[in-house]
Amino acid sequence: MRLVLNALRIGLLAVGVAATAGLVPALAPTPARAELVVDVQGGQFQPMPIAIAEFVGEGNLGPQISGIVSANLARSGYFAPLDGSRFPERTPAFDAAPQFDLWRQAGVQGLVTGRVTRDGQGRLRTEFRLWDVQTGQQITGQQFFTDPNNWRRVGHIISDAVFTRITGLAGFFDTRIVFVDETGPKENRLKRLAIMDQDGANVRYLTPGDNSVVTPRFSPRAQEIAFMAQVSGEQPRVQVLNLETGARQAVGNFPDMTSSPRFSPNGRSIVMTLQQGGNANLYLIDLVSRTMTRLTSTLAIDTSPSFSPDGTQIVFESDRGGSQQLYTMGADGSNPQRISFGEGSYSQPVWSPRGDWIAFTKMRGGQFSIGVMRPDGSGERILTEGFHNESPAWAPNGQYVVFFRDPGGQSGGQLYMVDITGRVEVPIPTPGYASDPTWSPLLSDIR
Repeated sequence: MRLVLNALRIGLLAVGVAATAGLVPALAPTPARAELVVDVQGGQFQPMPIAIAEFVGEGNLGPQISGIVSANLARSGYFAPLDGSRFPERTPAFDAAPQFDLWRQAGVQGLVTGRVTRDGQGRLRTEFRLWDVQTGQQITGQQFFTDPNNWRRVGHIISDAVFTRITGLAGFFDTRIVFVDETGPKENRLKRLAIMDQDGANVRYLTPGDNSVVTPRFSPRAQEIAFMAQVSGEQPRVQVLNLETGARQAVGNFPDMTSSPRFSPNGRSIVMTLQQGGNANLYLIDLVSRTMTRLTSTLAIDTSPSFSPDGTQIVFESDRGGSQQLYTMGADGSNPQRISFGEGSYSQPVWSPRGDWIAFTKMRGGQFSIGVMRPDGSGERILTEGFHNESPAWAPNGQYVVFFRDPGGQSGGQLYMVDITGRVEVPIPTPGYASDPTWSPLLSDIR
């Protein structure tokens, strides 16, 4: 296994977050014959019993980093971390093999140990090892050097390394979520864009709440967010916010409402909806040249477009057949095909980063569900349903979907994460009510 981290430019200077230094990995994994694997797709799936021992050294940072690893793996639903009160060894020595017999007796299959120190330049040096308890083999081991202020990110990166090594899936912990933060009475909610770590930590506000905002969307390649903003007395317009500089600009200069933006896979274009009278059609805007290409031309409402990860197709919702349904077409607008045929109406489609699924919102019988289907419309599966579930967005590994749930009444939305099997569903903490989440790529993949 290899983990490569690019130099980071995730400063968010415009919103008061200090720029982060690069995280430099070293320490190649130790070869081993062990097969510490959890089959997350299997019909008899059970979370793997694992122990995250307290990392030793450097005051409280060791336990804090290992605590992040334990919490992340537990929230994934694929691991069952052992409670620290049941540890047979409180803090196993990092440079010696653990007492595997004791850990086997505790019912543990995997064990993570770690150490946190500082190097001669004052950088934080964090090391970890993943052990297969049954065979007594080290599965992987790495170390990272970074500014001490980055200790939370180190915990997330270690979580990703462990998650990937055992499940075979790409990680998703070293990411952020942008959402609409909602405060105040339901009739007059203040709506601001906010950004946080995927576990709810480090919340920062990106807009002041001077105008209403909805449907934020991360660029897959750059530090940009597209969203729709409603300024009093003006038509709602799609805007792009640069997270590094704080600069905001409208996408195009249209007399009518623009909405439902989505970046192309290379981040250079945005596909969005332009309303014209009672109709709405899809347009592609090149963010460099500002050229505009019309993709649909119907007397219907075409909206909520989303690119396939290879950029060759777009899925969208349309009522051209009399009700809200899902359609795919070529990225140039060619060959539209309806793909949803179940009971009820379908909306808010979004293509998985892996290309294998399309997530959607479905309304039937007064219930709002979050589901997935194959790009050809086959294999439809409901992941979660209830009074009001909406706005699905994919984790960068294509294994989890974040959405919001509103129970009705005077309360508001809450963010949740569900995996594509529907077996794992957990809340994501936010300061207040929240809606319209969007998941960033892995921070190390953002340019």
